[in-house]
Amino acid sequence: MLTSRAETILKSIVRQYIAKATPVPSQVVCSDCGLKASPATIRNEMARLEQEGYITRPHPSAGSVPSDKGYRFYVESLTEVTLPLTEQRLISHLFHQVEREQEEWLRLAATIMAQLVQNVAVVTRPKPAGCQFKHLELVALQDLLVLVVLILRGARVKQQILTFDPAIPQTELTAIANKLSEAYSGLTSSQILAKDMELSPVERQLTDCVVKIMQAEDVPEYEEPYLDGWHFILNQPEFSHPNRILDLMDLVEHKSLLKAIFPRELGIYEMRVIIGEENITEAIRNCSVVISRYGLPGEAAGIIGVVGPTRMPYVRTISTVSYLASVMGRLVAELYGRVAPTGTTVVDTN
Repeated sequence: MLTSRAETILKSIVRQYIAKATPVPSQVVCSDCGLKASPATIRNEMARLEQEGYITRPHPSAGSVPSDKGYRFYVESLTEVTLPLTEQRLISHLFHQVEREQEEWLRLAATIMAQLVQNVAVVTRPKPAGCQFKHLELVALQDLLVLVVLILRGARVKQQILTFDPAIPQTELTAIANKLSEAYSGLTSSQILAKDMELSPVERQLTDCVVKIMQAEDVPEYEEPYLDGWHFILNQPEFSHPNRILDLMDLVEHKSLLKAIFPRELGIYEMRVIIGEENITEAIRNCSVVISRYGLPGEAAGIIGVVGPTRMPYVRTISTVSYLASVMGRLVAELYGRVAPTGTTVVDTN
């Protein structure tokens, strides 16, 4: 647990490093924080922050640089993240001119977001709601193995083998399959998760298996996103080394960028901030991702996000992604003749 003074110092270091991209010396922290403490006290606090992994120093005589842990603390400390009203009005006006042309507002969203945050913007078209459960079959195999046959709407069939110890007789498996088929018929994975019903341990294991299969089917990993802002990220000092930008470009070339940055369980208007080593893909572990979904729950949803260095302007990026998600959500609602849900920014810790 950090003291209030340590928190103030850490936030100052993060803000100044984001703005200037140079290590922050203790004397600058002293003048910026306005704390009634001596320079020696400030340096001692910074030494503790370094020991606890919130900041690093390139070498002993250098200033301080936030670590992933420091950025995470900073992001979790944010409360109000609202885009200025003048920019909200400008964005709304621009979208009003292209609101009936889906291709145009997807391109516009990527362009506006890249311009506002000076990093790479990623936008996908709204995709119809997730796959729907149709029927489940369970077949006892040899020993303790059970073949799970999941039939989805649209004649898609998925299979997986599970192990149960002790073994379950076929008659019981058939009864379980019939129960789950009746309960989950026509539902999406999110609706199955939200369904309130009593399940045995075996039924819970099977339900988890079904949900994971359906979520894997719903991941838009092969979708071609709209991208903008590469020229901005190339100007960032973090990408002066060619290998770093080549890693990102390789993901784009192999159509894997969306798969690399998209969290599997992300609700409409929920936002994730994924910092550095928190990314599951090695190629982007020197980056941060701010990402959200927009659209209508149960009908159609798309993805909107930003990829940039860990030294990204988080307040600016979160507020921009949040507002554009709400604008695009309203456009999707109009397409479907619905009222869009109210979007709120939720900064996840994962």
